[in-house]
Amino acid sequence: MITVPIATEIVIETPKAETPVNTGTKVSALSLSSIRAKRELEKSQKATVRDSVHLPTEAFTETDMLLQWNKYAQRLGDKGRKIMESLMLVNDPKLQGTTIVHELPNEGSKIDFESEKLDLVGYLRGKLHNHDIMIDLIVNEGMDSRRAFTPQDRFNRLNEMNPNLEILRKTFDLDI
Repeated sequence: MITVPIATEIVIETPKAETPVNTGTKVSALSLSSIRAKRELEKSQKATVRDSVHLPTEAFTETDMLLQWNKYAQRLGDKGRKIMESLMLVNDPKLQGTTIVHELPNEGSKIDFESEKLDLVGYLRGKLHNHDIMIDLIVNEGMDSRRAFTPQDRFNRLNEMNPNLEILRKTFDLDI
């Protein structure tokens, strides 16, 4: 018995892209003038998109920013990018208007952070609905790392920020 494969024809229709307006002159696709024309077309399209879209600039608080900052750091940790996560959590950033000021312990950390900075800024702009957000990095060689590694360290650090946490722990007889 001989089996013959049956050919089936699958037709996939894709939406047609808008064709650029024909200027009347023909240009070779491999020439420098065609590359120049393509760049000019892209610039004009970007300019019209930027002019027609007003990016949101909603107000946000430092608490909102810290919440999204920590969520992004957690997401990086879940993806296995522990270095960037630790750089983000080395201390809490400060908010000055729409500029986030983050202090890093050395120049190498700053270089590593800057490689991921654009993704972080894009995430924060989207989540906080403010496209004026910028991140300013400051290198402070004398900075002490206040990273809490154990649950006891975390509790002590949070207790320094809010002494009422100890009262809450005693009231409900909670373990650390």
